[in-house]
Amino acid sequence: MIQEIRSISFSGVNCYLVRVNSGFILIDTGFSKNRFEIEKELESAGCKPGNLKLIFVTHGDSDHVGNCAYLREKYGTSIAMNRGELDAVESGNPVLNKKIGRNFKGIMVRTLLRFYKLKKSDRFRPDVFLEDGNDLQEYGFDARVLHIPGHSNGSIGILTASGDLFCGDLLRNGGKPAPGFGIFDKAGFEASIEKLRYLKVTTVYPGHGKPFPMELFLKNYQIKVKHILRDP
Repeated sequence: MIQEIRSISFSGVNCYLVRVNSGFILIDTGFSKNRFEIEKELESAGCKPGNLKLIFVTHGDSDHVGNCAYLREKYGTSIAMNRGELDAVESGNPVLNKKIGRNFKGIMVRTLLRFYKLKKSDRFRPDVFLEDGNDLQEYGFDARVLHIPGHSNGSIGILTASGDLFCGDLLRNGGKPAPGFGIFDKAGFEASIEKLRYLKVTTVYPGHGKPFPMELFLKNYQIKVKHILRDP
């Protein structure tokens, strides 16, 4: 049972610390440069070695996994993610988990992502591989895993029994709900949105920006699609 959801935000990236009856679940870990600040947030919430039950990784980009290896060692916990992100976190290369084109735009993106590689000391191999539909009850979390590609091949989210969705970079809130930055797989994104459309999703907790009602995103997204279809 969820007792509290605490948002931890530094350098424009969100991590979420969820208090459950048996301890805590940490969703994503932020940039390594914010390690001290994130540790302070965990400590102030009462999260200590021994009661951090799991680090859940939505995807393998350095702004979301920068502290995974460090926190696993310090807190004696496990890291869980989808196998589609394995190459990215083991090599530190964020290009390997994305469907980036070979055109000019793709070359520019690949060049930019070189500046966001994980340092060798922060690379890791996860302890648990999660797939679509996996139940998280064994960690005291009344929630299930959703495979939601679009931003990356192995992007996953958490949908709680009460309708809270932790979606990583599938969606964002930069003033209003919108598709996340770097939607490289358009077909995967559309399939993920269609999946969410028919699930009981109330509040979205994105990797970037403030939480928002899923209904608001779906309304805006439908309007945008209709506008595009009307354009000559």
